[in-house]
Amino acid sequence: MTIHASFEGFTKRRGKRLTVEDLTFDVPAGRVVGLIGPNGAGKSTALGGLTGLVEATSGRATVFGTAYRSLKRPAVHVGVNLDGMEVEPGLTGRRHLQICQLAAGVSRENVERVLEIVDLAAHADRKVRDYSLGMKQRLGIASAVIGNPRLLVLDEPANGLDPAGIVWLRGFLRRFAESGGSALVSSHQLMELEQIAHDVVILKQRTLFQGPLEQVKALGGGSLESAYFKILADAQ
Repeated sequence: MTIHASFEGFTKRRGKRLTVEDLTFDVPAGRVVGLIGPNGAGKSTALGGLTGLVEATSGRATVFGTAYRSLKRPAVHVGVNLDGMEVEPGLTGRRHLQICQLAAGVSRENVERVLEIVDLAAHADRKVRDYSLGMKQRLGIASAVIGNPRLLVLDEPANGLDPAGIVWLRGFLRRFAESGGSALVSSHQLMELEQIAHDVVILKQRTLFQGPLEQVKALGGGSLESAYFKILADAQ
């Protein structure tokens, strides 16, 4: 099995506070892995650790067997869209993607390609300030795939999407995984995650569960939501 991302005993302390402890799991090729947990559970720290924004106190998080910071052209390997990655509101969607394309070191054809992928071609020349929340979310995903990466790291990708957008996101992630890509998706929307994830990691500073979606659902009588709250309650 080809592994695209891996956490090996990843631990992060901020002063005396333990943010994440001994996080260990893999993101294999062809799989969508859902990362879930309550607010403050350490999900953002984990995603930051994987993408070079957070340095581990101990353990490590790697992509394609190395640290993200060691990648010479990270955008062609890993597509990232995290909470807080803001877009200059005075830019058009197309201009923002052209900047991402230049930074990624890929051809300009990629801009039009990703605009079509996220269904923003008709709105590409509008200022980002005039985009809806859902359109901004699609633009963030377009930014993540501009380099045609094999791994996606997405934080709350369904946030702000309307029903049609959510259906689109499901299809997009399924096709991405079927083509040999992988995705690590952090989300609070458990019912939506149930539609797209192959594997689930439940985190609350430490790993409470990791495994296939069907395995965790069985713990909750066939429901991810029920299993999630049961696992959290048992961990108290």
